[in-house]
Amino acid sequence: MTQAPLSAPLDIGFDYTRSLGPTLSRFVTGLAQRRILGARGDDGRVHVPPPEYDPVTGRALSELVEVAHTGTVTSWCRQPEPLAGQPLSHPFTWAFITLDGADTPMLHAVDADDVHTGMRVRARWADTGGDGVRDIVCFGPEDSEPVLGPREADDLTMLTTPINLSYRHSASPEESRYLRGLAEGKLLGQRCPACRKVYIPPRGACPTDGVPTEEEIELPDRGIVTTFCIVNVPFLGQRITPPYVAAYILLDGADIAFLHLVLGCAADEVRMGMRVEAAWKPRSEWGTTLENIDHFRPTGEPDAPYDSFAGHL
Repeated sequence: MTQAPLSAPLDIGFDYTRSLGPTLSRFVTGLAQRRILGARGDDGRVHVPPPEYDPVTGRALSELVEVAHTGTVTSWCRQPEPLAGQPLSHPFTWAFITLDGADTPMLHAVDADDVHTGMRVRARWADTGGDGVRDIVCFGPEDSEPVLGPREADDLTMLTTPINLSYRHSASPEESRYLRGLAEGKLLGQRCPACRKVYIPPRGACPTDGVPTEEEIELPDRGIVTTFCIVNVPFLGQRITPPYVAAYILLDGADIAFLHLVLGCAADEVRMGMRVEAAWKPRSEWGTTLENIDHFRPTGEPDAPYDSFAGHL
């Protein structure tokens, strides 16, 4: 009986911190002060948000001018079901808004039921500043938003932005058999009928010969360190205290290595050719994931000669 391919939701997120440079620093500082700045280009047009370089001539722009909090909707698109992280949690409209005093439109959210081209809108400001363009919560109808003056704020040279990506990954039939094999403590690869190379995880087709890889091979959980990296730098969400080793492991009988952790010895003792074996988590913790293997550890066997794995680096 053919089983349906596996699928699962995947969420990737991290905080991205960047230095702003002279132009964007002034723009973001202005937003924190409830001021909207644009850059005047070589042709006299005012661009909002301000680009660092003229879009026509490429010259660095330095003249920033303040524009109004009000503007006109030039085009729009309704967002009936907001996504996590978007400006509003209820239905709203994305719109290009040309602010009074600007010549190019900026994209932002409009909180109104009847949005139309030519609609007049005003910025709705956040209670606190320093969050970049999110200091403008959204725009609302011009006559419904209060007129707010500037506020005090220090110069901003750095900005941290949360980055999030949520999607559903559907594994191929070959990947699904590999993942279901992991749930049984098996490491399953596939052999190319032309070049006879064994790939793990399986790809469904040989990338060299372009033919289906239908022959399934169960591989042992022992292999060789081909290349490795000692991780010394801490980062957000890190589960292991540095230093530790991330290495490519070439399983016995395989022709391609995969990335995993090597623990069980000092980081500076890991080397190319080191023989390692899988350290499996307790069976009660197994799922359809390579994380069933907590890490690889040295076996104590003699190192493999370089020419036995040199072609798999």
